[in-house]
Amino acid sequence: MKRIITILALTVGIIGVKAEEKFFQASLTPEIALQSRDTHINGISLNIWGENPQSSFTLGFVNGSTGQSKGFSWGWVNYNEDYTGVHLGLVNYSKGKFSGWQSSFVNISKDFHGLQSGFFNYTETLSGIQIGTICIVKENPWFKEFPSKLAKGFVFVNWSF
Repeated sequence: MKRIITILALTVGIIGVKAEEKFFQASLTPEIALQSRDTHINGISLNIWGENPQSSFTLGFVNGSTGQSKGFSWGWVNYNEDYTGVHLGLVNYSKGKFSGWQSSFVNISKDFHGLQSGFFNYTETLSGIQIGTICIVKENPWFKEFPSKLAKGFVFVNWSF
């Protein structure tokens, strides 16, 4: 009997998880939206300010991605926890790991892998290239490992592989 109850509970749990994935999100704020902020969006998000875990194309003024997200975000401000893909905007902020391409006036990331292009680029750790007016990598040594790493702060370009 315990096995049957366990199997039923797991089945209901799996069905419940699948029900929390939607194709479309339209959002004025994370609280005023078609889907709740914990619903995974696997498709398209249109936002004034939206915040969801997602695998989608996101267009809006403020685009937030929670958890392990991926896709293409285009907005004034893009922020994420962990993201793989492209962020295009005025400000891009990555709380965790970002893999892909960030392009904006200001790019700030904790752990960046890929290409950052913008006026001001900052990351704590970098595996890739920064192109911009001000490029800062907090964990880069000062020319000690040149040419595989450049410097903590540099103008126009910085890298670490």
